[in-house]
Amino acid sequence: MPKKENLKKGETTRLAVEDAAISLFMEQGYHATSMRQIAERAGLALGGIYNHFSGKDEIFEAIIIDKHPYKRILPLIMETPGETAEEFLRNAFKVTVTELGNNPIYMKLMMIEMVEFNGRHGASMLKEIAPKVLPMFEQMLKVRKGLRIASPAMFLRSFFGMIISYFITEMITANSVISNLMPKDAADVYIDMYLHGVLKEPA
Repeated sequence: MPKKENLKKGETTRLAVEDAAISLFMEQGYHATSMRQIAERAGLALGGIYNHFSGKDEIFEAIIIDKHPYKRILPLIMETPGETAEEFLRNAFKVTVTELGNNPIYMKLMMIEMVEFNGRHGASMLKEIAPKVLPMFEQMLKVRKGLRIASPAMFLRSFFGMIISYFITEMITANSVISNLMPKDAADVYIDMYLHGVLKEPA
């Protein structure tokens, strides 16, 4: 994201509205939040918001796109070391999990997107993200040896699907009897299952 001092007034206002909406969505959910509440939190008159957004749905869609963590994570993944495909993917998993863990707001927004919108904004999000992320997975398929998958789109889907499933199950099992049964290296075991599956090689 560009620094706020480098933004035009209209862009600064849009970001202020998005930040206000995020805090309210986190506190009380999407449907319980009104445009008037967002305006008050952003320090704007209600009519001022409608100069930038047609409604609450458009604000949420803008948040999903503007605040997507790929903008921080992608450069980190591009610099991830690893001589083999397995080393690279293990390191990329750790980088992504660490970055998302340090900023859990996005995962919470994704929960709102899935529960309250049934993933309706996914197409808009991917239209913005895919052209920037997909080439990286295409390049990995070209230069990394030992990968069984041939489709960059499926590779992208499976990797981020694995990341999302890790966080969802982490949230569900936290502070439960299941969490007490997890190995200390649960994250390593999780990525190992992604890379090699759950079945043993035939004898």
